[in-house]
Amino acid sequence: ILYLLLEENRAHADIIQMDFQDSYQNLTIKTMMMMNWLSVYCSHASYGMKVDADIFVNVFRLVKHLRSSPRHSFITGSIISDGVPRRDSSSKWYLSKQQYPEDTFPWYVSGAGYVFSTDLAARISWASTHVHMIPLEDVYVGLCLQVLGVRPVYSRTLIPFRNLFEIQHLEYDRCTFAKLIIVNHFKPSELVHIWQDFSRYYASCSDSISNKKL
Repeated sequence: ILYLLLEENRAHADIIQMDFQDSYQNLTIKTMMMMNWLSVYCSHASYGMKVDADIFVNVFRLVKHLRSSPRHSFITGSIISDGVPRRDSSSKWYLSKQQYPEDTFPWYVSGAGYVFSTDLAARISWASTHVHMIPLEDVYVGLCLQVLGVRPVYSRTLIPFRNLFEIQHLEYDRCTFAKLIIVNHFKPSELVHIWQDFSRYYASCSDSISNKKL
């Protein structure tokens, strides 16, 4: 595996290493280090995107959507506006009163996948110095946004009413996926197979609806 990583780095120079243990409980650290890296090395970019490894991303729909989106103080994804902390110690998302004394969360975007204007990277990094760290990285970003006075923006269609950032798992359907930006929960082999079909034929969905499935 190490050999393959070294070959990937030699060919594309696209591997970033940082000094922390990559675990679920450390996702907040990972996200804040990502924000800092973006602010230092990618400040010229218009947007950044955080996305989980099991997510299908429709880059064609994403680019089209961003062409009409703000380039400052902007963040969008699947918005959670009624989040509350889990107090059950057996829960994967457990937060104690000591970690987080409030009874509700501010608005935040699901960590499955979200997009933000790159200026927010440095501002979120700054805000993190004023917010007590919690292990729920997407909620933590929401807390930082609250400090900044930035509220996430919905990305959805009205007819039909649909969230473009789909965080539920859907069976692959090319023309359904063509209307969305992300879809959740796929194995790596599934993503490769889906992308081969989608990238080749998605344009056929512009004029007609197909029921073709893998």
